[in-house]
Amino acid sequence: MKNLKPLIAALALGAVSLGSASIASAKTVEIVMKAQETEVAIDNAGTKYAGWTFDGSIPGKIVRVTEGDIVDFTLVNPAENKESHSMDFHAAEVDVLGEFAPVKPGESKHFKFVAKRAGVWMYHCGASPMVQHIARGMFGLIIVDPKEGYSKNFPKPDREYVLIQSQFFPNADDYKAMLANEGWTNSLINGKIFHYDPVHDPKATKALVAKPGERVRIYFANANVNLPVALHPIAGIWDKVFINGNPKNVLHDIATYNVAVSEAGIFDIVSPADKPTNNAIVDHAMSAALRGAITVLMNTPDADPGMGKGEQMLLR
Repeated sequence: MKNLKPLIAALALGAVSLGSASIASAKTVEIVMKAQETEVAIDNAGTKYAGWTFDGSIPGKIVRVTEGDIVDFTLVNPAENKESHSMDFHAAEVDVLGEFAPVKPGESKHFKFVAKRAGVWMYHCGASPMVQHIARGMFGLIIVDPKEGYSKNFPKPDREYVLIQSQFFPNADDYKAMLANEGWTNSLINGKIFHYDPVHDPKATKALVAKPGERVRIYFANANVNLPVALHPIAGIWDKVFINGNPKNVLHDIATYNVAVSEAGIFDIVSPADKPTNNAIVDHAMSAALRGAITVLMNTPDADPGMGKGEQMLLR
């Protein structure tokens, strides 16, 4: 037994060292967002809507960190706003009455949290009435990449795109109708009707692109206030679906996956490598698809090499 003591001590020291290395490798990511009550375009024709936003756009910017990182967040609510606003990160494990409390006009809110779990998570305003703040555009996506990186089960994609679906209620002031799911007329993808669908809207100037055979990774979130999404790639099959974006939660060969309200996930599609093809990523609930929830993915040899990478993950 005496001979075991040095070994036990060495193992304990190794554990401490590994723990210290893990802590040292974590970084702090500073994020500042401004609540802006402003007009936004909700279709490809430029029709204006009285939106409530993070930084003036629907959706808000992508927040991307690595598992274990510290998110240092500040929400600024300018004095010219009329409403209180807040931030609810679904990736955060904090105090709903503390960090997620509403911020009055002219004030700001600062808090930190550790992104402990890998995945893809919605964020949104949680101020009352929450249904109205979300429906008018205060939502976005936070990606927490796994600290282990890519692997055989979680392959590196060739391109990445963010798609967030939401319901459009033209009467921005009628939150009671929003609660009752009444009066919504369209589905928005990243803030616009048929945003990336030149087939159904000739005014659409954008579509997702990739080269034949590439792995395209879709980070998808359901920001509807009431309705699930039956996410389906027409003329394709999801090669892998990572539930909530966690590499451990993997499904294979899925035609349609039901995404709950506020849920997010990773959806990989690989097109045939031997010819150009097109896919239509839709909500297979026709009442949503034909009101705007269709996104075209064009797989051609001449696809722009910069699309689906860096700032071109979320097409504005």
